This record gives sequence, structure tokens and C-alpha cells, in this order.
Amino acid sequence: MILIVDDIPENIYSLKKVLQLNNFEVDTALSGEEALKKILKSTYFLIILDVQMPGMDGFEVADAISGSNKTKNIPIIFLSAANTDKRFITKGYASGAVDYITKPVDVDILLLKVKTFYKLYENTVELTQTQASLREEIEFRKLAENKKDEFISMASHELKTPLTSVKGYVHLIKKTVSKYEDTTINGYLTRTGLQLEKLNNLVTDLLDISKIETGKIEFNKHLFDFDKMIDEAIELVQHTQNFKIVKNGLTEINFHGDETRIEQVLINYLTNAIKYSPDSNEVHVNVSLKTENAVYVSVKDFGIGIPTEFQPKIFEKFYRVEASSARFQGLGIGLFICAEIIKRHDGSYGVISEFGKGSEFYFTLPIVN
Repeated sequence: MILIVDDIPENIYSLKKVLQLNNFEVDTALSGEEALKKILKSTYFLIILDVQMPGMDGFEVADAISGSNKTKNIPIIFLSAANTDKRFITKGYASGAVDYITKPVDVDILLLKVKTFYKLYENTVELTQTQASLREEIEFRKLAENKKDEFISMASHELKTPLTSVKGYVHLIKKTVSKYEDTTINGYLTRTGLQLEKLNNLVTDLLDISKIETGKIEFNKHLFDFDKMIDEAIELVQHTQNFKIVKNGLTEINFHGDETRIEQVLINYLTNAIKYSPDSNEVHVNVSLKTENAVYVSVKDFGIGIPTEFQPKIFEKFYRVEASSARFQGLGIGLFICAEIIKRHDGSYGVISEFGKGSEFYFTLPIVN
């Protein structure tokens, strides 16, 4: 709606008719005081304001409008028959006007200006609605994400206790039947143990995700033999996997950090390298001092590789490469946890890969004296 403010009814009548003939809704006020009261009660997309009025003149009304948070963004067109001097026009703009027209009014020009402001108003309304919809969508997604994290945390804790019990019972059964030397039963129990260990690792990863999201993941940093940690991680993986792991290089340093968590990163890299190398039987672990102040570790496989377009997202939570998700099991959380562990040690991480020729996952950690 447009508000016309003029102390002369004849002027209002002519402008009102022109605007109404062009399908604009119009309201009127015969004084500045009346205009301010109406502005507080109704919504206008444009105010056409006469400068010379008794009582409050147009400049004072514009000052009052621009000084209110509710009305300061309403555009004002000043109308004046006498004050065409530059200093009066300047004063009008300083008071909050966005345009200035002199009397007698050129109807065609006025309509062009009104239509322009109406279009701007429509665009502003549309933008405001879009922003509101986006805010609602963002809040909704946050609430879905929070519920998902709560479920993951609860489910992981609930699974941990019975899983530990099942592992214990399988161990007892295996110990009991071992004296009968039944290779078939022992084989079944061994495979059951391996599957339980996979499930245990999955639950552990889910618990780590929950701790990371809530900021409760703990780090126990101390000095430890870095090369020994590498050797123990390789030995642990080789113990459960029929795979050749070749280690290249030494650091010969004692590193200050969380040994268990850094070992967790290396084990994750190694198990991934083995999993995604179905037609290979060898993985290389490269260790070196990149500089005097940083240690570098990489795990290179000769497996399926990762397409270039997927590599930037590979460390994101729950992300899995589409080409391999149907063929290989996993939830896409291991590398996310690795990234968080390295970041908490102020390190860097990444991947170098060529599709069909293998991948090299690496991390670099700063050496703190």
C-alpha cells in the first residue's frame, strides 16, 4: 500500500486517482502527525510526502520515519512546488528520502518511479521469505543431526555391554572345545571371533564419533617411542590379516602425543589399505622426518584407488565413495575419526590416489620439544 501525505485534499485526490487506476492500493494523510500514526498501524511499501505542510513539515516527518526501526526502510518520495534549490533537495535526501519530484507532477514519471519501488518491495518480500525458509530448513537439519547423534551415542553404549559378554562366552567356548581337537568347530569359533572383533571396532568407532561431537574425546599425551608404536601397529594388523606389510624408514625419536590414538590412525589406514586391495597382497608403510620439526607417515596400497573428484570429501563424516560402497562394507566414519585425532595433535592429513592404481594415505605431526 502507498501512503500519500499532503495538507491539500485536491493534491491528494488527483494522485490517488492516478495510482488507483494503475491498480495500486492507496491510503492518505492530511498532516505529518496523522501520517506518523498511520505508519505505526499499517504497512506501506512507499510514502509520497509533501515538503511544505503546517505543523510538522515533510523533513520532520521523514526524520521521524527514518529514526524508527519499524519504518526506517520504507522509501520516501518528496513532493515540492517551491523548494527546488539544491540545498533543499540535499536536505530531503539527508532526512531519509530516496527520490525528489517537483510540482506540478509529471504523472508518467511518477508512475515509473512507483512501479520501480513496488518491484523492489516485491523482491525484498520474496528474499525475506526465502531467508526465513532457509533458516527453518537449517534449524530442522540441525535437529535431525542432533537426534541422529543422540541415537548413535545411545545405541553404541547399549551395544557395548552385550558385545563384551558375547566375546567372553565365545572365548570360553573355544577354550572348552579346544581339547577335543575338532577343527571344524574351532574354525567356526575363530571366524565368529573375527566377526565379533569387526563389530567391536565398529561400535568403538561409533562411540568415538559421539565423543568427538560432544567434545568429550580424551587424549592422554606422553612421550613414547614412535618407531616402536609403528612396529606394534603393523604387527597387530599382520596378526589378523594375511598380508605383507613393508616398512620403510625410521624416525628414531620419542614423540609427545597420545600413543593409543595415533596408533588407531595407523591401524585404520592399514586395514583400509588391505580392504580396498582385493587383487594385491602388499602394503607399504613409509616413515620419515619430513623436517626437523615434523614426522611423516604414509600407508601406500596397490588397490582400487579413488577417483579424483571424490578425494576432497574422503575424510568427511559418513562419506563413502559411490563406486566402492556397494562392494565394500563400512559406514564411512573411520577416516573422519583419524582426521579428528590428527587435528587434535595439530597435524595434517591427506590422500594421494590414482583410480585403479592404488592410494597413499598420509599424516604429518609436529614434533614438540
